[in-house]
Amino acid sequence: MNAQILTSLDSFSGLRSVTELTKDQLIQSARTAVKECSVEEARAQLEAHPNTLLLDVREPEEVATGSIALAKAVPRGFLELRIEDIERNRDRPIIIYCAGGTRSVLAGRSLQEMGYRNVTSMKGGFGAWKNAGFPWKVEQQLSSEQKIRYSRHIMLPEIGEEGQKRLLNAKVLLVGAGGLGSPSAFYLAAAGVGTLGVVDPDVVDYSNLQRQILHRNEDAGVPKVDSAERAIRDLNPDVKVVKYREFLTSENIMRILDEGWELVVDGCDNFQTRYLINDACVFRGLPNVHGSIFQFEGQVSVFAPKLGGPCYRCLYPEPPPPGMAPSCAEAGVVGALPGIVGTMQVLETVKLLLGKGTPLVGRLAQFDALAMKWREMKLRRDPECPVCSEHPTITTLIDYEAFCSASR
Repeated sequence: MNAQILTSLDSFSGLRSVTELTKDQLIQSARTAVKECSVEEARAQLEAHPNTLLLDVREPEEVATGSIALAKAVPRGFLELRIEDIERNRDRPIIIYCAGGTRSVLAGRSLQEMGYRNVTSMKGGFGAWKNAGFPWKVEQQLSSEQKIRYSRHIMLPEIGEEGQKRLLNAKVLLVGAGGLGSPSAFYLAAAGVGTLGVVDPDVVDYSNLQRQILHRNEDAGVPKVDSAERAIRDLNPDVKVVKYREFLTSENIMRILDEGWELVVDGCDNFQTRYLINDACVFRGLPNVHGSIFQFEGQVSVFAPKLGGPCYRCLYPEPPPPGMAPSCAEAGVVGALPGIVGTMQVLETVKLLLGKGTPLVGRLAQFDALAMKWREMKLRRDPECPVCSEHPTITTLIDYEAFCSASR
């Protein structure tokens, strides 16, 4: 007989001779290999060593009824596929729990086979934890419609269901519902950022429609905040819109910022407001996601001294003299440019809300649409900055006058 055929038959015979285990034998084998701890020991470990990774391997419908704070939920059937996205360090201490302590043992054995060396299964599972009177929580759950709507976010390891819930609970203030505010509003709403504040005193004009995609032809004469609210709700009913049809001034900006906004997306069209936003954000410790456009050029940055970066005044200490900076109404702007810059502002906003990636803190991205080139500049905090230095000379808000205010 052909030697290759004999080898194949031997291999097939070997496959059939694999030891067969009953369910109980498999579980017992896993218990022998995997260390187990009581709920008391698990809690003590989590308190003494905050670096410990707590994994909940129950099914989503079980997690919906309650879970332990800070636990990462990974259904048992997906554990081997997702664990490296959660933790690649094979030496990090890991405690696994399920409902009663069986699936967690099997999960621990699988992780051991993948090379994780410090795995413990919590005896009694979530049931024992609750019976011991230890704290637990019921998490916000995504509806079936939301799971479909945000499915492309959820499948990203950097976002997932937890990240999407974070976005749904976020509050972002948009200054301007014009060229930059339009793409920013649309994409923040599409991403599921739960509450959007929109600040704009103007009404829609036909000249806006070449670039301000929030608004329609029939919105001419309608307040921009009303048109923006309609467009956002038409796109995503999950999003709550808070409208401020008013010019930002030193008299109202702190009142607005103190209504719980986590960061500001600056899409304003004049230096008066830009400096006011910068100073107020520095005073309140809020990130300022800046964007600006002119003709065929745009720029994006994140001004956030609280995150270690500079503020806008570190780059431009004082506004230019009146008349030195023409508005878009005077100099023009290509319609697609605010779409590019505003979308970049959204990316930076989402990264900041999720705590993912490297935001443009301390960096300024400049875009030349005619050359189709990006250029990055490194920015440093000015130790003599009049607003964000250790010894600021500007400690109150200033209303600069006589700057352009035509809407982009």
